[in-house]
Amino acid sequence: MTPPATYPAAHRDDHRDELHGRTVADPYRWLEDADAVATQAWSRAQDELYAQYRATQVAQGSPFATEALTARLQQLLGAGFVGAPAWRGERRFFSRRAGDQEHAVVVVVEPGPGATDATGAPAAEVERVLVDPMALDPAGTTTLDAWQPSKEGSLLAFQTSTGGTEESVLRVLDVATGEVVDGPIDRARYSPVAWLPGGEAFFYVRRLAPELLPDDERQYHRRVWLHRVGTPAEQDVEVFGDGLDLTNYYGVSVSRDGRWLVVSASAGTAPRNDVWIADLHASPAHAPVFVDVAVGLDARSGAWVGRDGRLYVHTDLDAPRGRVVVTDPTEPGVTHWRTLVAQDETAVLEDVAFTDGGGDDTTPRLLLASWRRHAVSEITVHDPATGERLPDDAGRVALPGLGSVSGLMTRPEGGPDVWFSYTDHTTVPRVHRFDATTREVTLWAAAPGVVADVPDVRVRQVAVSSPDGTVVRAFVVARADLVDDDGRPTGPRPTILYGYGGFQISLDPAYSASTLAWVEAGGVYVVANLRGGGEEGEDWHRAGMREHKQNVFDDFHAVAQALVAEGWTTPAQLACWGGSNGGLLVGAALTQRPDLFAAVVCSAPLLDMVRYQRFGLGVTWTEEYGDADDPTELGWLLGYSPYHHVTDGTAYPATLFTVFEGDTRVDPLHARKLAAALQHATSAPWQDAPVLVRRETGVGHGGRALSRTIGLSVEQLQFVGRQTGLVDAAALVGPSVLGGDAVLVGQEAR
Repeated sequence: MTPPATYPAAHRDDHRDELHGRTVADPYRWLEDADAVATQAWSRAQDELYAQYRATQVAQGSPFATEALTARLQQLLGAGFVGAPAWRGERRFFSRRAGDQEHAVVVVVEPGPGATDATGAPAAEVERVLVDPMALDPAGTTTLDAWQPSKEGSLLAFQTSTGGTEESVLRVLDVATGEVVDGPIDRARYSPVAWLPGGEAFFYVRRLAPELLPDDERQYHRRVWLHRVGTPAEQDVEVFGDGLDLTNYYGVSVSRDGRWLVVSASAGTAPRNDVWIADLHASPAHAPVFVDVAVGLDARSGAWVGRDGRLYVHTDLDAPRGRVVVTDPTEPGVTHWRTLVAQDETAVLEDVAFTDGGGDDTTPRLLLASWRRHAVSEITVHDPATGERLPDDAGRVALPGLGSVSGLMTRPEGGPDVWFSYTDHTTVPRVHRFDATTREVTLWAAAPGVVADVPDVRVRQVAVSSPDGTVVRAFVVARADLVDDDGRPTGPRPTILYGYGGFQISLDPAYSASTLAWVEAGGVYVVANLRGGGEEGEDWHRAGMREHKQNVFDDFHAVAQALVAEGWTTPAQLACWGGSNGGLLVGAALTQRPDLFAAVVCSAPLLDMVRYQRFGLGVTWTEEYGDADDPTELGWLLGYSPYHHVTDGTAYPATLFTVFEGDTRVDPLHARKLAAALQHATSAPWQDAPVLVRRETGVGHGGRALSRTIGLSVEQLQFVGRQTGLVDAAALVGPSVLGGDAVLVGQEAR
């Protein structure tokens, strides 16, 4: 198939909006309507164009052969995944995915029949799969969104959605029989589940019925409800949320003893929230009386009541990198707070956990704190009464390497054990256990499958200066034989620069099959820790949001320029890659610095920042980006909105938009509009720098089946490999580059 001389026709309307005295052109407004005949015709034409491009790749020889790359990604993902355990008495629940499974499943492990065997020894444990999305939907389009066992472990609440919509439906199953005993309850998207003791009822979050709301508000108006298992959801009692912000997200938890109900609320994704507590011994569950913990503060806080009966609050109030305070739950307000774990000036506090004697002995023995120091995790050990870190080696938990820790899990009935997950650039997530009695860390659970040989790589954390002097760090991953002893490049290579820069989300070291496949083939992979993320705390986040959003793009460009200056790559070999808010990042990169990149992968992106809040969940993000209905904030948005900064006659880099028709977070209209604008404006020949749209149905913004994940990665890597000049991957892969590990060298940021 021969590529066309021109792109599919897309008429340009003379549509202009007058917004607060500004004239804003919108020539592709018509592409917002996915159901319109013209839009559907345009989309089909883009599908045909992409199919022609793929056929041309095959005919000319791709840098990655499809079958070989698919097989390699399957190998690198062959170990699967295992999550940290959630203990409920003698039962433990966890998520797991075998290497060949399309989706993770929920597993329960429990003692076998009888307490002991014939010799008096403990009976062998029995393992059962409780929820398997593929059993629910063999087509693989159903995803498991969340799950929560009851406090006794006899029931399991779980949520699933279909087709990528993330519109979760909640059900409850009996753990002993595996039978569903309650549900379905719809409108439970992003709902926590907080069980009351006994398993007869739980608190959860559900949207109001759509018939009670205007059409443009049906995604919002969440409330906290009390549900009694086995009764219709229509009989649920609303206990919180009436009269508060329509975009509020709610968190709900109940203390182990069932006495304390904690509710949090945040307006959309605002970097602040409110927290309340109710004593369920003093007021009934169906009508709890709430008392302020942290309300009306410009801070983010999370609260819980420990086994020792004290209220703990993890907050960034007066501590942008986080601290933990403690008080009596009967006096929960800020004036009663006492700092237990103080802020670290160079690390972000992620989580804390307490060990104790277990059972009736609820006095804390140790306090463990996990931190992120310039995106690398560490765990410290403290006196639980004073918060002071223990001296020398007693004050730290030895980790397997320089990577990322998630979760500090303990038994609800206490004890000396803490479980956590660990991963780094070449290590599949594994679960480790810290024993407070021996102070030893041991491997608790590994992924169930075979870990494929991974390339011997070197990881260098580099620090560069953004235009305003801010130090920005990035992880550079390269094959060991392509760097010198100091971890510096021996020559420029095809390079992928990945970033996100928003919503306080951190890009920490993590195992990635796509990264390893690219590096194994001789490329360099770089992850930039930009402002807007959470790598350096809330101040770092706020320095990249709202009127400061341009800082994120400046940081990204600074890292790209440093990669070129330090000899890692050249503009002709450099690609940028991002999704969602990261799609906005690379959209801004390609429109602001088209000279700096050879290729762009822009996935599920936000791109029209003047109208973003009118679609999907956009209205919940105005605290992050700004409100286009405000004259000043419209100015911020227009200052960088990629769709509004396309210039005719510019040689734009090759760009692949990947969009998902089931996406209910970020509407695919963003990619349609910018793709049409770029195809019209670019002066780069189609054969050299194509602008393409890859559409996928039956999936959305979040989880997807393994085979779909691999299929998408294959096509993205092939696109980037071709456009950056990567040579035939097969010629580079051999025993000499396999079986290694990640060694962090030249870590300038430590």
